[in-house]
Amino acid sequence: MSLTVSSPARGITTVTLDMPERRNALSADLVKALAEALADLGGDGDTRAVLLTHTGTTFCSGADLKAPPDPAAFVALLRQIVALPKPVVARVDGHVRAGGLGLLGACDLAAAGPAASFAFTEVHIGVAPAVISLPLLPRLDPSAASRYYLTGERFDAAEAARIGLVTAAGPDVDATLEPLLDGLRAAAPGALAETKKLLTARVLDAFDDQSDALTALSARLFGSAEAREGMTAFLERRERPWVL
Repeated sequence: MSLTVSSPARGITTVTLDMPERRNALSADLVKALAEALADLGGDGDTRAVLLTHTGTTFCSGADLKAPPDPAAFVALLRQIVALPKPVVARVDGHVRAGGLGLLGACDLAAAGPAASFAFTEVHIGVAPAVISLPLLPRLDPSAASRYYLTGERFDAAEAARIGLVTAAGPDVDATLEPLLDGLRAAAPGALAETKKLLTARVLDAFDDQSDALTALSARLFGSAEAREGMTAFLERRERPWVL
């Protein structure tokens, strides 16, 4: 099973990415299962908010290069998270890479623990962080986005909080989450939904205006000779030919 869904606990329903042997990579099956789970929870009266977490040492490693999702399906999933009438909160205490950062960026709130690390690794395999920019660029510090998009450097939870990628970071991810979840539990459901609409309106406009062009860009880059070489080198665990 690619993910598990808990029963609501005081209004919080936990969705767990549960493919640690694949580093919770975004396969076609995982994207489909997550979209279906969120569709159900969006209309669930017992769910005040969704907590998205993970098993293993990786929150999400990005696209599954062996069984990738359709780009349009991935974009639709990101938009679905942004548009969901319930807040989606990420609990991260592991590695997040590439497309996994898009999944994280689409969430409304996020808490990161000491085992969390982050990197926009796309440029290292010959592609670009195209569609994930839709939820990410509005929240990231611009100079930090330039640095980490272009260099692919790894950074930690404290830096992720500083640049706006996550809401809060701390030595205990669950203790860091607690005030966020308690605040959501204290909020009126209708007011919560309307407040989320205020916060996400511009991001949804960007999806509507730019998703087709960015999906086409992503497809073109993934089909390029440079990307084929980069992904092959990654899968074969060897250096890419352009590294100086």
